[in-house]
Parts: sequence; C-alpha cells; structure tokens
Amino acid sequence: MITIKAEARKEQGKGASRRLRQAGKFPAIVYGGSEAPISIELDHDSVKNQELKEGFYGEVVTLSIDGKETKVKVQAVQRHPFKPKLTHIDFIRA
Repeated sequence: MITIKAEARKEQGKGASRRLRQAGKFPAIVYGGSEAPISIELDHDSVKNQELKEGFYGEVVTLSIDGKETKVKVQAVQRHPFKPKLTHIDFIRA
C-alpha cells in the first residue's frame, strides 16, 4: 500500500502556490464523501517517487494529513507543460 505524507495548507491562492512550488512542494486537494474539502501540500520528490510505483493511479492510496490517515484515490493530475514536474493533484476519498 502506498502512503504519502501531507500537511494542511495555511495559505491559499496563486502566490502561495508559487511559493510552495519554489520550495519543492506543490498544492493538492482532497474532496468527496461527507467531509469538507481539504487543501493540502505535498513534497514533490516523494510523491514523484510514489507515482512511479504500480497502482498509484488505480488503487487506494493512504494520505497522512498532519498525522490523520485518509484513504483516497487519485482523481486528476496536472503537470508542467515541459518539465518533469507535478503541479497539482486532486484526490477523492475512497
């Protein structure tokens, strides 16, 4: 099973997202189910390594958001147009 560490985002918006990406992280969101959507930040390199594993896109992934585990599936991935970088991921609760 794949586990990814995440932190809840404190700032929202374009400027905050750009600062995250410059720091080697990127924004993501978790939505679905009966709970409210959560904006999170992920470490780019650790997620990129997990993405290469078989089952990242098709199976249930565990997100550890500030110590609380949530089971999710990858809904959508946004990538940089020509660099091998992830820019955003949408997760849906499983």
